[in-house]
Amino acid sequence: MTITPDTTATTGPATVRPRGPRPDAGSDFAGLSRRITEAGLLRRRPGYYTVRLGLVIGLLAAGWAAFVALGDTWWQLATAAFMALMFGQVALVAHDLAHRQVFRKRRASAVWGRLFGNLGIGMSYGWWMNKHTRHHANPNHEELDPDVAPDILVWSTDQARASKGVARFIGGHQAFLFFPLLTLEGFNLHVSSVRALRSPALKNRLLEGALLFLHMAAYVSALFLVLSPGKAVAFLAVHQCLFGVYLGCTFAPNHKGMPTFTGDDRPDFLRRQVLTSRNVRGGPLTDVLLGGLNYQIEHHLFPGMPTPHLRRAQVVVRAYCAEIDVPYHETGLLQSYREALTHLHRVGEPIRQRRKAA
Repeated sequence: MTITPDTTATTGPATVRPRGPRPDAGSDFAGLSRRITEAGLLRRRPGYYTVRLGLVIGLLAAGWAAFVALGDTWWQLATAAFMALMFGQVALVAHDLAHRQVFRKRRASAVWGRLFGNLGIGMSYGWWMNKHTRHHANPNHEELDPDVAPDILVWSTDQARASKGVARFIGGHQAFLFFPLLTLEGFNLHVSSVRALRSPALKNRLLEGALLFLHMAAYVSALFLVLSPGKAVAFLAVHQCLFGVYLGCTFAPNHKGMPTFTGDDRPDFLRRQVLTSRNVRGGPLTDVLLGGLNYQIEHHLFPGMPTPHLRRAQVVVRAYCAEIDVPYHETGLLQSYREALTHLHRVGEPIRQRRKAA
């Protein structure tokens, strides 16, 4: 196992003392799992999800009803902002469905996941689930986690040294460009979803594609039937840009700026999940806005745990980590962004040095 030198920063994750597994490390997660199970925290919560899914569907429908009722007016930009929030909430529901938090059976999860993802917001459920499953298996592993693969951004100094193209062009100043780039994330999700339809690895490609294109056709038709062309384009831009920012701000605090791994060896499951994840402190509003992902450590340890149990599980997990001497990182929301941006700026140093030397 190799942990990147970038984890020696002066921000919160800097004090993490990554270790290889102890001889008895295989029993660590089993011990925690017993406590969680005995506390009843893995039980399904059908009542909670009935209410949550009903509210999300109702509010999404109310947003589209308001869109039609308002008609051709610039006030529709306020509707666009509201719908960006609702698209984010739909994405968070699709996330829970993919982890089978809602339904025990895979088929029911997939059916509802495609309705919320493909049809509801134009994001391929199958593509996202495949990508997210690989992330959960190896969080922050530079060769195995697609979320830290070098693309537009670089996540380690080694990636910065090897960067080419767009990543090299913006990598030196990627911390300052991070939030502006999030405005493109909504569009990126749609493009990536369509591209995934070409992959034989994507199951039910015809169904996925039909639902995606049905969403896109209905979405674009609604905009240009209700609004003048200029207002339609403005609505689309505001809606998709804010959706990308909201979704990015939901996922950015979770792992960015935490230790990354390279090499063939890895820590045991418990340490692999805890050391690479960051929790975000907050109350009920934070829980709603982040969809429970503010309990990232607990979510990664028990991805099938229903969202309303994560807050209670945190008490158990944090105490257990203290018992076995595994660092548990938790911070406020703004501090989480600061740590992530500090990390992005630091790892871009090789690119800045290269430019100075040129």
